[in-house]
Amino acid sequence: MPHPPEQKQSTHERILEAAGGLFRQKGFLGASVETVMRAAGLTVGGFYAHFSSKQALLVESLRRIMSRQRVDWPQGLEDLRGEEWLSHMVRRYLSRTHRDAEVPACPLPAVLSDVVRGEAELKLALAKELDLTAENFAAHLPSDERASARERALATYALCIGTLTLAKATAGTPLSDELLKAARRVAVLAATTSEPADGDKGGAAK
Repeated sequence: MPHPPEQKQSTHERILEAAGGLFRQKGFLGASVETVMRAAGLTVGGFYAHFSSKQALLVESLRRIMSRQRVDWPQGLEDLRGEEWLSHMVRRYLSRTHRDAEVPACPLPAVLSDVVRGEAELKLALAKELDLTAENFAAHLPSDERASARERALATYALCIGTLTLAKATAGTPLSDELLKAARRVAVLAATTSEPADGDKGGAAK
């Protein structure tokens, strides 16, 4: 007898929730279908009633996690703009708490190397989610002759992801804390300064 649609959807969500936690901890390749289903309290045989392949699970999980991140990361900062907004955002992400979390809120430090080796569909899903995140960032950042708001958004996000990845890789050493501190400072300066770029011939702003 088929399960009611609401029960199937509930089971689908259980699988995604379990997968999201495991992927953030272990990366995509570190969590098998069997491990995901066990974490969800389900049997492996039920997996293909919900996903056509592990790749399909990866794509949907990535979209779900990053969609949540766009809501959770800037929560409470909706009315801020420019340097004030960015300072809060960067400090939230590049924190010891985030670095040391057993289940990080952001999946990218754990999964990027897997995406590089993944199929085109997974890369396209990541690109789309990053594009949406950049749009959200850009709405709070300034544009000027040096860089557009979108360029600042993309550069800031890339700095955050790269720094957290390196900070996690060097956790337990003084350099890890130094990376977080340096990137917090530089991210805000780079994204909001109105001084000319290094190649400009004009004088620096006083």
